[in-house]
Amino acid sequence: MKDVQIEESWKQVLKLEFEKPYFQTLREFVRSEYATGLIFPPAKRIFSAFDHCPFDKVKVVILGQDPYHGKGQANGLCFSVAPGIQLPPSLQNIFKEINADLGKPIPKTGDLTRWAEQGVLLLNATLTVRENVAGSHQNKGWEIFTDSVIQILSTQKSHLVFLLWGSFAQKKGQIIDASKHLILQSPHPSPLSAHRGFFGNHHFSKTNDYLSSNGSSAIDW
Repeated sequence: MKDVQIEESWKQVLKLEFEKPYFQTLREFVRSEYATGLIFPPAKRIFSAFDHCPFDKVKVVILGQDPYHGKGQANGLCFSVAPGIQLPPSLQNIFKEINADLGKPIPKTGDLTRWAEQGVLLLNATLTVRENVAGSHQNKGWEIFTDSVIQILSTQKSHLVFLLWGSFAQKKGQIIDASKHLILQSPHPSPLSAHRGFFGNHHFSKTNDYLSSNGSSAIDW
């Protein structure tokens, strides 16, 4: 479908997906939502996760659920917020674990574009949301689309690292081929669950060790 504005390599990989009836329905729903309400992220950033991380560059996949639904937060990358926005609690905990795991200082900005540009696909299950209405765009077709993305990555690539935090991501990740990829699972970084095993999971050093052992460069978290 020519009018899906997404990075070219992904456009080629997903072209059959864009032609499926569910995606046509989803596209009409999303268009009408943006035309009639305040929807996040901004329309031009719906596919930011793909735009900043071309298909052939993907090394790591982090699965989120929904974009942030507060004004100015969502920038199209899961767990990431636009520059200048206060760090959400889950992102604070992610940075705390990186600090404990790798000794890196906690960043001032929550914009994770620099991760995406190194090959980290920051993929939410649902790519849009209505302002202040969490989950408002669930079960409209996005989950089918993002399942297809995961399936394609699992099938067509090897030696990726999938970070699955929390039961939602773990359930969605059941389609990943564990014989050819590293799947790291732990509780979610949310304050409600981080102390039950997200802290101390060492996912960031484990990711880099696996990438290095398979001939890829490590991520500068």
